[in-house]
This record gives sequence, C-alpha cells and structure tokens, in this order.
Amino acid sequence: MMEIEIRINEDEEDVEDVEVLDFIFNGLPRQLYTRHNHFDTLDDAAFRRRFRLSRACVLDLLISIERELEFPSDMNNAVSPMNQILTCLRVFSTGGHLQNIADFMGMHLSTVSRIVKRVSEAIARLYRQHIKFPSTNDEMSENQRNFFSISGFPKVVGAIDCTHVKIQSPGGVDGEIYRNRKQYFSINTQVICDANLKIMNVVARWPGSAHDSNIFNHSRIKDDFEDNVYPNCLLLGHSGYANGKYLVTPLLNPRTPPEQLYNESHIRTRNVIERCFGVLKRRFPILAYGCRLKVDTCLIIIVAASVLHNLVLRHNDNVPPPLPELVNEEQLERLIQDGQIVAPGDIRNRRHVDGTRDFLIQNYFGNL
Repeated sequence: MMEIEIRINEDEEDVEDVEVLDFIFNGLPRQLYTRHNHFDTLDDAAFRRRFRLSRACVLDLLISIERELEFPSDMNNAVSPMNQILTCLRVFSTGGHLQNIADFMGMHLSTVSRIVKRVSEAIARLYRQHIKFPSTNDEMSENQRNFFSISGFPKVVGAIDCTHVKIQSPGGVDGEIYRNRKQYFSINTQVICDANLKIMNVVARWPGSAHDSNIFNHSRIKDDFEDNVYPNCLLLGHSGYANGKYLVTPLLNPRTPPEQLYNESHIRTRNVIERCFGVLKRRFPILAYGCRLKVDTCLIIIVAASVLHNLVLRHNDNVPPPLPELVNEEQLERLIQDGQIVAPGDIRNRRHVDGTRDFLIQNYFGNL
C-alpha cells in the first residue's frame, strides 16, 4: 500500500510539473469568445437605444470607415468592422466600465480598449466632411435666415460656447491644470453650432482650467473672422467673452427698452448652443459621465462624437433615443448641467470695445 501511495504522489507531481512547464512555454490557455450579432438580432428600437444610432446611420458610417477597420485576414478570430463600430458606440452610449462592454459584445477587455481608440480615430478623420463652417455666400445667408427666424436677431451665423467633458486625473506634473472651477478634471471644449444644432466648429484640446475666451482667442476660427473670411457675419457668445465687432455678447445691465430687446433676442437665439450640448451628451452619455481613458484618447472621442452628432442630424434623427438601461436619467441631467461652467466675465464686456453691439441696439432694436 505504501508503495502504491508513493507512486500515485509521484504521478501527481509529474502532472503538475508538466502543467507548469506548459504554462511557462505556452502561456495561459487561449480563450475563445462568442461574438454577439447585435446588428441583426435586436429590433430597431432596442438597437437605437443601446447604440444611439439607427441602423441606416450605422451602415452609412460603415461605408465611410470600413476599409480602415478591416484586418488583412480572418485569422485569430478577428473582429469584423461592424462589430468594431458597435463596440465603440456602446462605449459612447454608456460611459461605463470597459469590462461591461466586453461582456456585452463578447470579447476581451484589452480588445475593447484597442477598438475604441481605433474606431474613434477613424471617425474623427471624417471631421472635414461633416464639421465645417459655411463657405459660400448662399450658405452664410441661409444660416443667418435660420437664426433670424428664432427671435429676430440679424446677421448671426453661429452660436459659440464651451462645455466641460469630465476625465479622470491625468496625474503627473501638469495634472492639476485639468481641474476646472467646479474642482473636477475635464477637457474644456469649444463648439460653434448653427440654428439647427449642427456643429460647425469644435476645439477639443484645452484643459479644464482654460477660460472660454482664451480658447477662442487662440482658435483658427477667430483668425478667420479677423481676416474677414466671413464678412457681415456675427457670432453670439455669453458675457464671458469679450464683446467685439464679430462676436457680440449680452449687456450686463440693460436699461433702455432697446437694450432689453437686444438682450432678450440674444438669449433666445444663443440658446441653440445649450440645446446642442444637451442633445450631444444625451445621445453620447460618455461625454457627461466622463471618459476613463488616456487624455489623448478622450480628445479623439470628443471629436468623433461631434462627427457622429452631425451624421445623425443628416439622417433627420434629431431627438436622442431613450437612455440605455445602464444610464440613470436624473443623474445624467445633473452631469450635463455640471458640464456648463459659467466663465468669469471678460473686463472688455463692461465697456463698448466696438460699435457693432451699439449699432444693433440703436439702429435695429431701437426701431422695433
């Protein structure tokens, strides 16, 4: 009996040794995942709720970026371009932990992480196709007519503001510059939209501590206005911006009836940018909940979400679908409001730097 027990123990030790050697030379056993075909299995409403885009819109996107997402072969259980897009959209739609997305899509966590960056970069490269300022007189005039129809404010071609997109602390020496006035880390993102909520310009590279006015002063769009690329056109901004010849702001203390009319029309007309932020963040809650990826990837995601926003509008899908099951509506609304941080007023807004605002008040609103 003793000899049998010793032999059994020796056999078990041999098996363990073989397993250890197999692990050393071959690593962990390969895990195969069952990919879910959500595009074909979900009904239209469920698909739109979970991925925030309609099937037609996703197919349009697939046509634009499929070549960039294809792998040379189907070896190693390669993820199809469609599943890569859906994985990325699922991350945008929840802002949740990547592990939850990995389980939902049937793939490894590291695969999801790589896909999010890869697809976001491909979408962001469509920027010039989908995000652009009006370039012809007819396009500028159409924008001005659309804005005028809101509350009778003339010559407006766009509304400008900034919104904060929450990120995790970048750490390092410069980490604190991303902390905004509400004491969380963020990217301060400048957006200009038209009267139909279409994004015409987005600047997503400034830390949360940057002032809205400073972002505009260092933007290419300001240089274009300075060079009179958009003649006889106005931008509407909040009182944190400096009032000027092409960017007009509300009066801090309106006294006369024309001044009050000016302010009321300004506020109603500029409200489109606030609505634009609300629609953008409700469609892609990751922009409200926060991006838990590297800062560089977060910047790409902001641009990609802006491109998708315009793509969706082109498909006449103006109202975001019901929120995914993982997103709490009340919490999301609070986070959206949290992203709108009122910038301190620019000292140049307290006096008349340029006659544009005065001219409008005296010669237009004063005659209404």
